[in-house]
Amino acid sequence: MTRHLPALTLLAALAALPFALGHDPYLLNALITTGIVTIAAMSLNLLLGFTGQLSLGHIAFFGIGAYVSALTSLGFDVELLWGLRIVHEPWPPVVGFGLAVLATAGCGYLVGRLSFRVRGAYFVIVTISFAEVVRLVALNWVELTQGPLALTGIPPFSFWVPGLGTTTLRTKLQNYYLVLVVGTLCYALIARLVRSRFGRAMRGLKENESLALSVGINATRTLTLAAVISAAMAGAAGSLYAHYLRIIDPDVFLFSTTVTMVIMVVGGGKGTLLGPVVGGLIFGLLPVALRPVMVPEAQWMVFGLVLIVIQFVMPRGIVPGLARLAMRRHAPGGAPARMPVEARP
Repeated sequence: MTRHLPALTLLAALAALPFALGHDPYLLNALITTGIVTIAAMSLNLLLGFTGQLSLGHIAFFGIGAYVSALTSLGFDVELLWGLRIVHEPWPPVVGFGLAVLATAGCGYLVGRLSFRVRGAYFVIVTISFAEVVRLVALNWVELTQGPLALTGIPPFSFWVPGLGTTTLRTKLQNYYLVLVVGTLCYALIARLVRSRFGRAMRGLKENESLALSVGINATRTLTLAAVISAAMAGAAGSLYAHYLRIIDPDVFLFSTTVTMVIMVVGGGKGTLLGPVVGGLIFGLLPVALRPVMVPEAQWMVFGLVLIVIQFVMPRGIVPGLARLAMRRHAPGGAPARMPVEARP
């Protein structure tokens, strides 16, 4: 129970936060969008933090999830090659969410199988290229995606609640708790994976691949499975994004969003469970604090300066740094306690 205390405390604080803010719509909107990007950062951390593989095209999975979920909910009528026409009637947004997760998991499998045979810089190049190809498809396949005109009128999520019937999530407070629930489930899944045999295989490949291979770990299979799970979570975040904003265009594939995810992971503490969450809250809400006093270009400079300061003061990130300070404070005269998984680098 003790090892879960920081996460449970943070979860309770986030659950009570809207009431502390007085249900302010502007701040709730900032928290929702920050939460969605944080879920995507958590999925990136599964690759970058626990396998050591940097994906600079991770936004592709986020965008694919958004478009798949939106198109499933809106329906479409497109003509393919040789006169073949596909007509799809609108399905409930929940079905779109599930299809977004499945579609991005499939894309993660393809990218993993193709690129994990050549890791390192080659994997980075493959992911960037994949993201650019997907962006160009979304921009130019106007009949399906509306291109730069954007998909509009995306319906919000609806759920059947016993005793209440069908409930549509139209308010910001409802969407906030939906994002919080999905983020909690993703966190729990990652925590379960990290503590499993699969998680030990991932960390083994990150720390010493030659030694891991010598004890029978299948590198390609392990890394591909990590890519599948990571992509599926990013797709789930993209689906939440589409149904919350109810409009989506090719700008969802902006490279700057991937950079923001990397900053969240590295600043919070890569390879830790709470790192992307803490980093996501800090770097997601930082623009809200800076927006009244500086232009967006200057905000990126502040982002860089804050990250540099964090790396100098806490080289492994905020969460591992705070965990080490806490251990030194509580055990000044003896051996430090074992660092919990939530903060372990």
